[in-house]
Amino acid sequence: MLIIYGLLFFLMFFRIFYIQVTGQAEGQKLAAKATARYEKTKTITADRGNILDRQGQVIAKDAISYRLVAVVNPKASKGTNKVMHVENPKKTAAVLAKYIDMDEDEIYKRLTPEKKDTYQVEFGAAGRDISHATMKEIEKEHLPGIIFMEDKKRFYPNGTFASNLIGIAGKKNDEDPQAPTVGKMGLEAIYNKELSGVNGNVQYKSDLFGYLLPNSKEMIQPAKDGDNVYLTIDKTIQNFLEDSMSKVYKQYNPESMVAVVADPKTGEILAVSQRPTFNPQTGEGLDNSWINKMTETTIEPGSTMKTFTLATAIQEGKWNPNDTFQSGQYTVYDRTIRDANQVGWGRITYLEGIQRSSNVGMANLLKKIGDDTFIQYMKKFGFGQKTGIDLPNEATGKILDEYPINRVTTTYGQGSTVTPIQLIQAETAIANNGKMMQPYVIDKVVDPNTGKIVKEHKPVVKGNPISAETAKQVRDTLATTVTSEKGTAQKFASKEYEVAGKTGTAQIPKPNGGYYWGTNNFLYSFLGMAPAKDPKLIMYVAVEKPHLGVTEVGSEPTSKIFNTVMDSSLKYLNIKPSKSTTEKAILMEDVVGQESDNVITNLESKNIQTIRIGSKGKITDQYPKKGQSVFATNHAFIKTSGNIQIPDFKGWSLRDILTYQSLSGIEIDVNGDGYVQKQNIKPGTVYDGNKKIVLTLEKPQQQYK
Repeated sequence: MLIIYGLLFFLMFFRIFYIQVTGQAEGQKLAAKATARYEKTKTITADRGNILDRQGQVIAKDAISYRLVAVVNPKASKGTNKVMHVENPKKTAAVLAKYIDMDEDEIYKRLTPEKKDTYQVEFGAAGRDISHATMKEIEKEHLPGIIFMEDKKRFYPNGTFASNLIGIAGKKNDEDPQAPTVGKMGLEAIYNKELSGVNGNVQYKSDLFGYLLPNSKEMIQPAKDGDNVYLTIDKTIQNFLEDSMSKVYKQYNPESMVAVVADPKTGEILAVSQRPTFNPQTGEGLDNSWINKMTETTIEPGSTMKTFTLATAIQEGKWNPNDTFQSGQYTVYDRTIRDANQVGWGRITYLEGIQRSSNVGMANLLKKIGDDTFIQYMKKFGFGQKTGIDLPNEATGKILDEYPINRVTTTYGQGSTVTPIQLIQAETAIANNGKMMQPYVIDKVVDPNTGKIVKEHKPVVKGNPISAETAKQVRDTLATTVTSEKGTAQKFASKEYEVAGKTGTAQIPKPNGGYYWGTNNFLYSFLGMAPAKDPKLIMYVAVEKPHLGVTEVGSEPTSKIFNTVMDSSLKYLNIKPSKSTTEKAILMEDVVGQESDNVITNLESKNIQTIRIGSKGKITDQYPKKGQSVFATNHAFIKTSGNIQIPDFKGWSLRDILTYQSLSGIEIDVNGDGYVQKQNIKPGTVYDGNKKIVLTLEKPQQQYK
């Protein structure tokens, strides 16, 4: 026995000695196994960088969301005094169906998996990106086995907001909730490398139960958040544009729309929008709107191109506004060019030709300029070549130059193709005294971890296609298209700012050749600027195939966008009005006892905004009273009986608010000075007397700071 035990002791000693020397047992490295068992690593998730406007206001950011998980295995409740698994799948499914976008039957199916050893289940996209508020509501239901995992989601607080420029980001793999967030289109994809952060981690040693071992140290590799991308976009101007675009899109139901607002002194894009578009927060509309029309699509520009034909003629000394030509038609070899009305206006001056947007006038100008010179200027203005804007997939467009007829039709914007951003770039030369500025949308890229500017864009002069004197003369001439009774741009007139610009009505090519024809089958556009003497903003608007009313013309939808956005933006920028308004006062009649609908129609025909306090029917009171003055664009108030619908107070002065309060008898709280920007009750709501109206007023320079 002594020998046997001695032998066993010797073998055990040898085994221990061997393990100590080699660090292996049964061919496996023990140090590695110990590290695997006791060393833990926890990932520190980096935040994706923010996308912000020029003022630092958030357009896209990471936000906390929650992922819904259901523990379905009864083993989870063993050894505890509390039910830790889904005990009643039917009840749980019925409750969850109220909060997530999944049918009750499908939820029940997931809560009762065929594999009996399944420990927990998830609910796909319907169970992800759950808000904090929804999570709290579900928690109040006290459903056993329902737990939440914290997650990160890309958040777009403004909803539909330059969506085709900003783009969208989401999980790299929608089926994997742990997958990283990546950009899928727009700036989110273009700047994905800069926006993506680098995850960090925490390494530590623990026991079998996960507790930190004594004397062990945590080793932390901090996460590096993604860079912040600041845009040239101005949130306020962008909101003006989005609101106006939505209203016109709803009213006219066009096939598509695009609009761009820029600073002509720098080339910065301040706002851009298109329709159809999408809401990046919900994904609604994404299937129908994947490209950025500003840079990726080409159009035949129509008469907006006459802006640059005129500039070429003036620069070359070939423009005499008082010279005359025979309007109506012009023959080029075997082709006949006609004016829009087919017959023209007799013999007219070239100035009137611009005002009336005569195609024949442009053809005659080309004969004076010379074909080769004209094409050279089109290239100087940047047409037929990319602008170099800091966005990918920019289309080039093409200036047709093969046959003489191509050059003639190009003078008035037919045949040759351009992009909206090329028109904006070329327009900067007109507005910026001959200096053509390269457009751009990225202001700077900043590392939030260090505050260092990684990339910064500065204004770039692309060329000087015309002189300052020529640019001034073009602006003065184009201003007459707005002010002249013969001008096609009369609807673009502003009461406070002098506008200069050119309308466009372009035929739309058919896929198999030829062009569509008819009032509702054109591309209507406007390329303009204000104030005309020293433009602070330039803007391009195009509306394709709108459904116009019987008496409406193509400038109706485009002017509704341009006028609203341009006036609001210039006021927001505190640009002093360039026109002194002398509004004519209108004496109010006694309208008490008359039908309110008839009175509203009559007053609004005089450009007086009329507010009805009550339902349709006969008027019981009015303000101003009989014989008192009211100015055009001011409010008139008429009181009727019946339910009162809350009006849209936006833009109202304190005087208007007090008048409304006096006539309606509704109590109104007013906060701030200036004009109404916010109201607590939605316009159109029938007032029930249970809630006080609260209005927030702001001065123009305070708004959106």
